Amino acid sequence: MNRLESTLRSVRDRGGKALVPFLTAGFPDRQTFVDLLLEAEQAGADALEVGVPFSDPSADGPVIQEASARVLGAGYRLEHAFADLRAARERGLGIPALFMTYYNPVLARGPGRFAREAREAGADGVLVVDLPWEEGGEFLPLARDQGLDTVLLVAPTTPEDRVGRIVAGASGFVYCVSVTGVTGQKRPMEATVGDLVGRVRRHTDLPALVGFGVSDAASALALAARSDGVIVGSALIRTLGDLAGASAVARARRFLGSLREALSRD
Repeated sequence: MNRLESTLRSVRDRGGKALVPFLTAGFPDRQTFVDLLLEAEQAGADALEVGVPFSDPSADGPVIQEASARVLGAGYRLEHAFADLRAARERGLGIPALFMTYYNPVLARGPGRFAREAREAGADGVLVVDLPWEEGGEFLPLARDQGLDTVLLVAPTTPEDRVGRIVAGASGFVYCVSVTGVTGQKRPMEATVGDLVGRVRRHTDLPALVGFGVSDAASALALAARSDGVIVGSALIRTLGDLAGASAVARARRFLGSLREALSRD
């Protein structure tokens, strides 16, 4: 069992709820991004999701799209994402991290090379948003051979039989998409999330975390009550706004601290 999965299982086994912030790699700038990774750990994050900037992020809403466009326009590339995670590890980042990416950057890099370099950078897992489980036969085994957990998505619209097939190929955790559509655009229905997590749990003992729709402490607490934890992305990026440097780090600290406090309530 890899560090990502073992960490999230440990949180669940002690009765806690996992907090996994999403940060677009290189946003708002490279130095601040590395500082934000470290601050997220200090604020109580249990793991981190690092989004690889991509020019056509079909699953991401306007907030993350804009963040990706901004850093790509500044010349940020995949190798910088690897280097920046490595820099954070060298500065003491200790919690697990996974890269969230689309398949085009993986294919352009070469699936085997991508997996190897991600692991060498200090990643513990990978999530390829637009790679269906049925088409992952080339990349997913290569990622696992490198010791990376392969996180897979299930959605409210995923048929029951397909949920079983998907989670059988997952490791680390199962990413439960709370709504149909893109990130940061819809408010999730707690009953729908509860049903989805229940269907996942019928097929696997992996931690089931909820993303797409966590906007504040109240929504994080409500969704975590139906799952093993939450992933927060658009709301965090939106909170940072146009800030950079120490101001961005302080803003992230307050926002993530409020979520950690909510999730830690009995």
